[in-house]
Amino acid sequence: MTETVSKLCVLVVDDSPVYRKLVEHTLEDEAYLPVFAKNGREALELYAKHEPAIVITDWMMPDFSGLELCRHVRGDAPHRYVYIIILTSISEKENVVNGLAAGADDYLTKPFDPGELLARIGVGRRTIDLHRQIDSKNKLLEEMAHSDPLTGLPNRRAIEAWAGRQLRGAARHGYPLWVVYADLDSFKTINDTYGHDAGDQVLKEFATILNDCTRASDMSGRIGGDEFLFVLTHVEEGKIQMVVERMRERFASKKFSFGGKSISVTASFGVCGFQGNKPPEFSELVQRADKALYCAKRAGRNQIKIESF
Repeated sequence: MTETVSKLCVLVVDDSPVYRKLVEHTLEDEAYLPVFAKNGREALELYAKHEPAIVITDWMMPDFSGLELCRHVRGDAPHRYVYIIILTSISEKENVVNGLAAGADDYLTKPFDPGELLARIGVGRRTIDLHRQIDSKNKLLEEMAHSDPLTGLPNRRAIEAWAGRQLRGAARHGYPLWVVYADLDSFKTINDTYGHDAGDQVLKEFATILNDCTRASDMSGRIGGDEFLFVLTHVEEGKIQMVVERMRERFASKKFSFGGKSISVTASFGVCGFQGNKPPEFSELVQRADKALYCAKRAGRNQIKIESF
């Protein structure tokens, strides 16, 4: 079975039709998709449109130099790597150092051998592939650092970073923000009676319900053990009880089958809200929601206690 290789976009910038044609022939039947510009203005337009992975640019152009193009590319794409090759004549070779300092990765002296150009582009492709692999792994590590491995929900670190920004936005624009602290009732008994696999199943089910109730403007996550946080925005004070109640009822009605027995599990909720122009620290809201949760536990569990604004 033949492996399909995705074509890499290559932006070629040269005011000489001869060299543009030479590069075009060099890249024929190869794993590249070349686009051509005759000057710097066209280069910028094509760069913005196609977001090429590799740029091959002449040093001297009618409107501005390859040096300026290098600086533009490096300044425009800080989060993705673009491999830049400068084409220069022998008389301009003294400027190579300046080009490399401006961000070019390689250079080739005109007239060049097509095979050498193709080899250098190949080096660029391997470099781009390496950068993409690193970016992908870094993204995965970032996600792992901000998510709970069991439930897939954000962890406390992720919630705190997000909630800090939301609190400032709530204060600036005047919308309410609520922190809901949830804790599963008698969870230790489930682990002790039916095993940790059963406990994990319960946690995952609660996480699914919590995630289903989370809108794009909200955030929810597991902060450890059987404790979860749910941060909601743009919910009026008179409606927060109903929002949390739907979640409480849905979880309480869920039946789990462990050891041949059908059991139900409940959760208790403590809620604290903020609305105003001077936001507190998010940790303060969490502490107040935790106190409300403690009141719900003392009142008999499977309840919601709300601390008003």
